[in-house]
Amino acid sequence: MAADDTRDAEDRTSDSDGIRGTAHGSAPTPLSVLDLVTVSAGSTSTDALRTSVALSRLAESRGFHRYWVAEHHSMPGVASSSPAVILAHLAARTDRIRLGSGGVMLPNHAPLVIAEQFGTLEAMAPGRIDLGLGRAPGTDGATAAALRRTDRPDEGADDFPRQLAELTRFLDDDFPDGHPYRRIHAVPGPVQATSPGGVQSPHRPPVWLLGSSGYSARLAGLLGLPFAFAHHFSAQNTIPALDLYRESFKPSELLSEPYALIGVSALAADEERVARREVKASVLSMIRLRTGRPGLVPSPEEAEAYEFSPMELDFARSWSSNVVHGTPDEVRAGLDDLQKRTGADELMITANTPTAGVRLRSFELIADAYGLPAA
Repeated sequence: MAADDTRDAEDRTSDSDGIRGTAHGSAPTPLSVLDLVTVSAGSTSTDALRTSVALSRLAESRGFHRYWVAEHHSMPGVASSSPAVILAHLAARTDRIRLGSGGVMLPNHAPLVIAEQFGTLEAMAPGRIDLGLGRAPGTDGATAAALRRTDRPDEGADDFPRQLAELTRFLDDDFPDGHPYRRIHAVPGPVQATSPGGVQSPHRPPVWLLGSSGYSARLAGLLGLPFAFAHHFSAQNTIPALDLYRESFKPSELLSEPYALIGVSALAADEERVARREVKASVLSMIRLRTGRPGLVPSPEEAEAYEFSPMELDFARSWSSNVVHGTPDEVRAGLDDLQKRTGADELMITANTPTAGVRLRSFELIADAYGLPAA
């Protein structure tokens, strides 16, 4: 192992919670990436995954702190139905950047399966894995019912605290004596250290709670967990949810004080008109999703030719006003203002735009605008 690699490994080990990053350049907080593995018209899921690899490597080289993949189902324009599989793919192609789920929708899965998947990821990329959890299905009700094998998929969301506690027990391998799962172990995991000749790994994926309302904000605070809020699609709830998280926070072994990141839609382009065209295409994609017509993300040309109804125009104005877009200087100013208004500890940027080259260029431009380390 080279000396630089040794120092990198030591730096990761010394970061006990694996949560707090370092702001580089003039960025007000650490900057991170949320990837939906966007599939646009005229491209395939293979193309989208190749773009994800390129974006994760770019993010790592420019000093972004973490790279998360979101779980969605039954959406042709989003190829991230299996975050753990994608994260394994990215882990094999990066060296330092933190990788995680933003998030895994816990009610869709048995807690033991998630513990096994993320224990395996942790073994693949020690000290680099985050386990972000949500309670929504990440899809429509019918698909949620198919995933959860029940006619009442809402039961899973209502049972979220119990599922979370069970998952945490599996990750720590600490079910109490007499519990029916006491002799069941998530492998890879801590049980291996108790076997003859076993060695305890110093790492365990930190659990994050994700949300777009006050429910997960309060729960994350009460449990002393880091919190990620979906500002990119629930902007009106951002400040109330963050306030609730901070007011509810109780110190834990993981965190001594609150730590909250927010997801932000942002797109920078060399020319403002390019950013506007890309955002218009992503808005049209969202309109179709919200009206029960999910599909591939349309091209900018298709969006330009589309005739928006008055109701759709109202939605488009509202939605695009929450996307920080324009020239690099405009985007930097918008992100700075958002961080000041919310007090977020970290900004996680997403760009669900159709043109892969524009998306990659956007992250380069944002990194340049803040003076992040050169590739």
